[in-house]
Amino acid sequence: MAAATAAGAPAARGRVALGMSGGVDSSVAVAALQAEGYEVAGVTLVLQDTPEARAAAETAAGVCARLGAEHHVIAREELFERAVAAPFAAAYAAGLTPSPCVGCNAAVKLPALLAVADELGCAAVATGHYARVGHLTDGRWAVLAALDHAKDQSYMLAALTQGQLARLVLPLGGMTKLAVRAAAADLGLACADAPESQDICFAPQGYRAFLAERGVTAEPGPILLPDGREVGRHQGLACYTVGQRKGIGVAGPEPYYVLAKRVADNALVVGPAAAATLARVETGPVNWQAVDGLNAPADAMVKLRYRSRPAACIIVPREDGGATVRLREPQPLTAPGQWAVFYQGSTVLGGAVIEEVG
Repeated sequence: MAAATAAGAPAARGRVALGMSGGVDSSVAVAALQAEGYEVAGVTLVLQDTPEARAAAETAAGVCARLGAEHHVIAREELFERAVAAPFAAAYAAGLTPSPCVGCNAAVKLPALLAVADELGCAAVATGHYARVGHLTDGRWAVLAALDHAKDQSYMLAALTQGQLARLVLPLGGMTKLAVRAAAADLGLACADAPESQDICFAPQGYRAFLAERGVTAEPGPILLPDGREVGRHQGLACYTVGQRKGIGVAGPEPYYVLAKRVADNALVVGPAAAATLARVETGPVNWQAVDGLNAPADAMVKLRYRSRPAACIIVPREDGGATVRLREPQPLTAPGQWAVFYQGSTVLGGAVIEEVG
């Protein structure tokens, strides 16, 4: 992999379309971009017609007015439904635990921002993610981890394409969350002390309520040990995720973990901690960033969940475009449907959806 020579793109300053949620990060991003010489056009994407979405748009408009930036509200409900909400429900119905933000960034937010940017005459787009963009010496673009490792969101940008990265600016990649909040306070922004959102943005009442609205019913079924013995009843497979320990509802001689969700017979398989590890994952097609692809096995680090620690692995490319990921040491179970994101140092090599664990 070639070395990174830049931390953002493009080098020339001009008009930039900034995705704004009304939160502290995208609000401070306005001022950060202005300080770098950009003319900022704030863009709030309305992905669902809800009171929360309308309030976010009003907040973002107020921030832009205060900071002297223009603001636009763009509705993209149909795209969001097709690319994120419907697949999310379908994945849970199939027994998976999807990571919707990764796909949303690549399939909804960046395409929508780029389209608006073209309409507004903006050469670049920006978001408030804690990550950086690197232009590598071989001409490729890749996401780089944020300098604040505690807030790093590079995992969430692993599905971005070369065309998207070439126009993306990430002004907060070199800032800490504490510095962002301090900047918001200095700017007199009401969001300076706002709590961080921990929920799925399109499911404010919780993902279970969202799934119920979509017809993904919680059908009770057996909780089984690996040898087939039934030790209890579950409340519906969608209520659990592979690797989960708390809230299973059955007690044993030692804590049980969810080992598998068997949709075919509606069974939840649980077992002790010793069984809740994996040595290999199989992925779907890999979205490569820092490299064009692999022709042979390669050493790397991999994150198997957003908040997991990187683990040493060997990436073995498959002919179908996916990869077999062999872990150097056993890792805690992760759920099919999550993303495996590969790193070399702080640089994202690529990422893919986990299809199978073992």
